[in-house]
Amino acid sequence: MAFSDVRTFEGEVLTGSLRGFFPAGGEVIVSRAPGRLDVLGGVIDYTGGTVCEMPLREAAVLGLQKRPDRQVRVRSLNAEAEGLTPEWTFALDDLLACADYPQAQEFFRREPGIHWTGYVAGAFYVLARERGVRFPAGANLALRSEVPLGAGVSSSAALEIAAMQAICLAYGLELDGLTKARLAQMVENRVVGAPCGLMDQLTSLLGREYELLIIRCQPDVIEGSEPLPEGVQVAGINSGVKHSVGGSRYTDARVGAYMGHKIILTLLQEWGTTGQEDPFRGYLSQVPPAEFWAVYRPHLPAQMRGQEFLDRYGDILDAVTRVEPDRVYKIRSRAEHHVSENARVAEFRRCLASYARTRDQRFLRRAGRLMYASHWSYSRRLGMGAAETDLLVRLARSLGEERGVYGAKITGGGSGGAIALLGDDRLPAAVREIAQRYEAATGLTPDVFLGSSPGAEAFGHRLMRWG
Repeated sequence: MAFSDVRTFEGEVLTGSLRGFFPAGGEVIVSRAPGRLDVLGGVIDYTGGTVCEMPLREAAVLGLQKRPDRQVRVRSLNAEAEGLTPEWTFALDDLLACADYPQAQEFFRREPGIHWTGYVAGAFYVLARERGVRFPAGANLALRSEVPLGAGVSSSAALEIAAMQAICLAYGLELDGLTKARLAQMVENRVVGAPCGLMDQLTSLLGREYELLIIRCQPDVIEGSEPLPEGVQVAGINSGVKHSVGGSRYTDARVGAYMGHKIILTLLQEWGTTGQEDPFRGYLSQVPPAEFWAVYRPHLPAQMRGQEFLDRYGDILDAVTRVEPDRVYKIRSRAEHHVSENARVAEFRRCLASYARTRDQRFLRRAGRLMYASHWSYSRRLGMGAAETDLLVRLARSLGEERGVYGAKITGGGSGGAIALLGDDRLPAAVREIAQRYEAATGLTPDVFLGSSPGAEAFGHRLMRWG
């Protein structure tokens, strides 16, 4: 399969802006990792929910060439347009000398505009710390990405997976796909400091073209890769409003969900129906919906100050976030979203399977309504909506199934970013019309995501050598 983004990158290396970055005669390993479209599930990955993800056509392409010394030189063709420093060189031994992850975080923040390099070069530290890898030499790494930053389509995971894949290939590290995805997640959680779940890295690495990767995030059970039914399409539109997984709304919503889980466990222990073990195995999304609404929800406070929670319940069981004593967290609504979204995903999959067998439009219609319900829950229960994504969903709904649009929802971490849409073969034309109407209403030019491509594992790698 030909990839135009890979050809463009290779052209930059040979005759374009990367000419001379890689010295002639040395082999360059080229990896490619796509962004992902969160079709349903989104943030319930960190509470053990099941998610439906599809790899996008847009991807990050990275070239790596080992150096004769122990320097690491990182360059991005996209950074300058984002107001970031496009290139940074550092001593590999200085990074590996960091005593812990907080020090590694600070290493990539020591100068303004270089924090993005942690997504790429952070893999060196994680591999050394977690797998005991001894790197014999440094490397030159250059990247070009078509996955827009802050769009909610995993630009960060694309960088992390492209880098992890290339580094493992260059240094002869034989790791299975799940291990590489977990290590790439650690780059984002521990080195960058963003509390993401694992679905982004798994999809970027293991996703299949035009298929929904079904992940039961406990923590990373891949239930399968389900092809879209014939005549069914999904697409995305970027609102142009950037979101951040490291932002306060995402973090507060995550903490609130874990607080709800801890309160439920405390109730069960007080009632004497369970001991110290968690009947839901650490996953809030596994609470049965009927049980949640009938029994637990009435006991969950709408909100609570962090210090009051810590005094009454102790800390939460989350490795990457903590309760801030002076912050007020919403709890009941956050827990509601995770339990109800997990139920929506299960029904969504059943609807698509039924449509594939019967071609009865009622099943596709129901699947679309589940997406609209998910969007409402993101915005109202999680507090992670945005006026611009709400507008895009309203525009999608105004076209409706008469124009081939059956459902739409905000994606990934919310609070801006993109929406995902479900439709039939008329969806591409409808998406372009929605984008035009949105631009006319807001003055923002949205990115449109049409099409898919294989994950980094299926792509493999290319080798470049010249001179």
